[in-house]
Parts: sequence; C-alpha cells; structure tokens
Amino acid sequence: MSQTKPTPSAAPSMPALPNPSLDKRFKSEAWQTNPVAHLLAQQYLWGADWMRQQREAWISANQTSAQEAAQMRFYSDQMIEASSPSNFLATNPEAMLVLQETKGESLQNGLANLLNDLRKGRVTQTDESAFAVGKNLAVSPGAVVFENEFFQLLQFKPSTATVFERPILMVPPCINKYYILDLHPDTSFVKYAVEQGQTVFLVSWRNPVGQELNDATWDDYVSKGVITALMAVQAISGQKTINTLGFCVGGTLLSVALAALAAKGVHPAQSTTLLTTLLDFAQPGILGVFTDEAQVKKREETLGKGGLMPAKELNNSFSALRPNDLIWNYVVNQYLKGDPPPPAFDLLYWNGDSTNLPGPMFAWYLRNLYLENRLATEGSLQTLGQAIDLGVLTQPFYVLAAKEDHIVPWQAAHASACLLGAAKKGDVRYVQGASGHIAGVINPAHKNKRSYKLGKKLGTDAAKWEAAATDHAGSWWVDWTEWLNAQSGKKIKAKKTLGNTAHPVIEPAPGRYVAVRAMPL
Repeated sequence: MSQTKPTPSAAPSMPALPNPSLDKRFKSEAWQTNPVAHLLAQQYLWGADWMRQQREAWISANQTSAQEAAQMRFYSDQMIEASSPSNFLATNPEAMLVLQETKGESLQNGLANLLNDLRKGRVTQTDESAFAVGKNLAVSPGAVVFENEFFQLLQFKPSTATVFERPILMVPPCINKYYILDLHPDTSFVKYAVEQGQTVFLVSWRNPVGQELNDATWDDYVSKGVITALMAVQAISGQKTINTLGFCVGGTLLSVALAALAAKGVHPAQSTTLLTTLLDFAQPGILGVFTDEAQVKKREETLGKGGLMPAKELNNSFSALRPNDLIWNYVVNQYLKGDPPPPAFDLLYWNGDSTNLPGPMFAWYLRNLYLENRLATEGSLQTLGQAIDLGVLTQPFYVLAAKEDHIVPWQAAHASACLLGAAKKGDVRYVQGASGHIAGVINPAHKNKRSYKLGKKLGTDAAKWEAAATDHAGSWWVDWTEWLNAQSGKKIKAKKTLGNTAHPVIEPAPGRYVAVRAMPL
C-alpha cells in the first residue's frame, strides 16, 4: 500500500520592508544612496511597527484600562521616536555629509545651539530675535484699565464709529500668554471682534516668576481673577450683564466662576462663548497621560503647599505630545547639522513664551478636575464655599470644539456642553471647527480657509451629532459674529476714552504683565 507524502507547508513569508523615502525623516538622497543608512532606516521602521503591534496585542490581551493603555502608548512612542537613527550624528548620513562639507563647522555650530538651548531649558523652534511683544505681536491699540496681583485688564480701542452697548470679556488660559488671541493684525481675533463693533476687554494673566503667587489657589484665580474682572467690566461699561468668552482652561475658570456666582443668585453673563474648553474631564485627551494617582500625589507633595510649576516643564510636556515635529526635528537640524533656527514664525514664538503656574493652584486643578472629574458631577466640586452646578448656567452658550484637538478632544467638548443648563433649554450653539487646539480657534475670517460643522440639536451622543451636522466652508468666526451680535444689545456711539473715572488708564496695551518671561530668549 503506497503512502502519500505530506505536502510541505509553504514557508512563512517575510513582511515587506518599509520604504524609508515615505517617511520625511529619511526622504533625502543621502538616506537613499547610502546602503548602510538605507538599511538602518528600514530596520528602524520595521522594528517600530513591530513594537507597536506587540504593544497593542499586550494591551488587548491584558484588558488594560484606558488610562494605563494611554500611558503605555505615550511612553513607548517617546522611546520609539527617540531611537530613530536620524537622531544620532553617527547614523545620520545627511549630518555626516554636512560635517564633511563644512570641515567640522556644522558640529561647532550645533554644539553652540545645544548649549544655548540648555541655558533656556527648551528647544528653540524659531528665530526669536524677529519678535517683540508690543512691537510686532499683541499690537491692537488699547490700555490697561485695572490690575491686581493676578491680572491686568485690557480694554481695546474701538475702530468703528458705533459699538454694541454690551461689551465682551475674554478670559484666555493662564498657562499661556493672552496674545494668541492678538498674535498679528492679520490673524488677531481681538482685532476682528473690535472691527465687528464689539467693545473688547481681556484678562492678561500675571506670569509669576518670584515669590508673589507661590501660595495662590484655584479659588484665588476664580475670585481675584475672573470674578474681579467681571465686576470691573460691569463698572466700566455700566452694563448689568456682559458677554463673556473663555479659551481652554480660561473657559473652565470662567464657567466655574459664573456657577459660583449663580449659586449666590448673581448672573453677570448675558452670554458665554467657550473655545476648546474642558468641563467634563472623562476624556481628557493626551494630557490625561500625566494625571494618574501617583503623578498627582507627587505634584501635591512637591507643589501643593507652595512653589511654582515651571513653564519649561509645561512647555516640554506639550512638545512631547508631538515629539518628531516639536523636538527631534529641531535636534537634527540645529544640533546635528548646525543649522540656525527656522525662519521667524509668530505662533512658534508664542509657543515658547509659556508661563509658570502657582503650585497649589496647579495641584488642585490636576486632582479635582483631571483626575477626579468633579466638575461633571453636580455639587461635587467646591469653589469659594459653593457647591458648583453647571446646570444653573442657562444663558446662551456658543461652544467651539476642534476636530483634530488632542488636548481637548471634540467629543469631550461635546460632553462638556451637555453639562450646561443652557443645553436643556436648547440654547447651546455647538460648533465643530477643523484642525487642532490652536489652528481650530485662530482661523481668520478674511482668509476663508478650512470649514466648520453645525448641527440643529446638541443631543447627548457626539457621534450622532457629527453624523447629522452640516459642513460650512470658511471660518467659524463669521457664524460666531452673527450669534454674538444678537446678544450684544443696541448700537451706541463709541467712546473716545478708555476706562472711566474709577478705573483710569494705567498704561498702554499690551501692559507689563505679558512682557514678563518665565524662560529666557
């Protein structure tokens, strides 16, 4: 009886090696023509993909929590991106070629760039000598009309013959300088609002660099910051109610302040605009990586009773969210190749002009909002002796999310809007802009770029809202203007002077506070 020989199984096929030229780090001819460098790039890309696959398999097999999974992805990606052969002189053929061509001058220049950045405590991302706040940044005409130890209040000069009777107070994040809203005349949100007939007041937060705010708390920022600013604008304008706007953590502070006042029966806001703002921190974005119990407890032990959270640490943390674009790109060009910083770019200059934060305020913010999400539960958060309930905020709201925002995911902004009392009344205009956390907000109307989505009803399901929403070409600024005008009262003749007798002009805008740097140039 004959026996049938078993058919040999096919040998497992090797996965195709990736093409390095598709990765911008390895696009140059030097990587393609040098066989050793080309192979290194292939091996790196293959290994990076393999590591990520193994990571995801491990996360799935071990039913890892969302928090732990996010941390594993973040820290493993930091390691993977840091280990790229492009980041090392000996394995970067481009840098080696430049070294030969310049007879070592590139190495000398690179070391000088490195030492300069070590002195700053951050990577230089643009030619910072090209900018000066008050000269070619933050140049909208205006004046400081109030100040205390926490902020200066700016009032901007009208550019129209008539203005709406009800002014608007803008509260930017205290983690950055305010002039992201007044970066350049061509991109200035402040200038645009003024041109629409709005009387604009804006909080310019103090950048603590000494001992003056070491013990400042969250309650201090709410009471001596936002609430004091609200009262000053009411006094100067003579209006019982004003329009309000908060950006990022500025929107969180503003919402808490208004809820604390509402608990006392005080309602100063005719309307509120929230730009990429978290109120529900259940989906905190990539920053949730830094806020588990162990890390928050460490911050409380080191900063909870006093001190400052350094701007350079905050700046480096944000850069780590996009390591290739905001760290290693500059390492390669400026340290390995010895290139000067990239051409002047105002947004990158602002990005490097971060602020310190009082330790007690920062530690409280991490635990109560990011870690424990107390603001999302009625009465769970205590501020100024009041149990905070966002459901009491029933004034009209305009809520902007950004589709590609990794700091405030648009779904989290949607969930945040649903907490507002105005949502139950159907009085929340929820808008999803294109792009990310900054570019989604700073989208000048005259450029007619990008787009935004509008839906008829907010709803409670973010995916359903997005599916039913309609696209609109251009900037959300135009839509916001129409909405805000309806909240702003009648038109009156614009005043020629800023402030009033009780709040006289202290100094011209942009004021002293915004000029204080936490990190050297």
